[in-house]
Formats: sequence, structure tokens, C-alpha cells
Amino acid sequence: MKILRHIGSLAFVLGLFCTVFAGLPWYVIVADDPAVPWWLKIALFCLLGGILVVLLTVALEQRKAKLSEGETLSTEPESAVLLLNSSTLPDREITDVLGLVQGHTVFAIWLGKDLSALVRLILGGELTEYTEMMGRARETATQRMIAQAAEMGADAIINTRYMTTSVVGSAAELLVYGTAVKLSDSVA
Repeated sequence: MKILRHIGSLAFVLGLFCTVFAGLPWYVIVADDPAVPWWLKIALFCLLGGILVVLLTVALEQRKAKLSEGETLSTEPESAVLLLNSSTLPDREITDVLGLVQGHTVFAIWLGKDLSALVRLILGGELTEYTEMMGRARETATQRMIAQAAEMGADAIINTRYMTTSVVGSAAELLVYGTAVKLSDSVA
């Protein structure tokens, strides 16, 4: 699927380049002859077909991800790794520091939700589209960090911190990190 999306992207870029940098000058120079040459027709089909292929592959990948996300949520047992934003635990002692663990993701919303958020930005109110997007991003990044800590055999992740950055447009990167540690049994 990824290869098909890359082929679509390449067709789009080549079609766009050919249309803009060769087709427009051709039209300006030969404006009195309405016949469109074969190479410009191919460029336009590449441009439009490339967009269509990319949109279809992204939609299929998102559907597949949603289906697999639903399966993993229902079958995945609760993690025994504790998350804390402090460096100490009441009644527990840190016996071993395993190292830094992190989870990371970049999320975006589709253009339709981006436009409705723009209207809300003008009229005022909570931008629920972005709230939902960032909530899903936090959940995904946190689960990735917990999985990394579980692989290390950690009992807890201390000093957990979240960072966000804007990547492009309505896309945001979310990074969560902390220190994976082993804990003693409860202290009496």
C-alpha cells in the first residue's frame, strides 16, 4: 500500500510539474490552436490520477488502522506499568533505573474538520476537532512508551513528560518520555 501511495505521489508531482512548467508556457505561446497535445493530456491525467491514488491509499490505510486499533484495544490486557510525573512513589522504593523510554507520534485532521475548526476559531468556542486529535495522539504516544518500558521489564515510568510541536498546518507531533524503573515490593 505504501508503494502504491508513493507511486501516486510521484505521478502527482510529475504531472503538476509538467502542467505548470511546460503546459502553461505552451498554452501562452500556442493559444490560437485549441488542440491539447498528448503529453499535456498525460500530465493532467497523472496529476489527477496521482491525487486519487494517494487519497484512496490513505483512506484504506486509515480504515485498516482503525480496525486493528479496535482489535488491539479489546484484546490487549491492562499494562502493569505505572505512570508518574514525580520521581518517588509512596510505600515503594526504586531498585533499578532502566533508562529513558519514549513514545512519539504525529497526528493530523482531515481538511473538513480543519475547516469546521476554522469557523469555530472565528465564532469562538472549544476547537473539539483538535482536542480529539491531541487526545488520540497522547493515547497513542503513551501506549508506545509503555510498550517500550514493558519490553525492558519496568514496573513504572517516573518523571513522565509530554511535549507537542506543530509540524505543518493542522498536524502536531506529540512526544512523551520518562524514566523506566524497577520497584521493590511495598515498604512496611
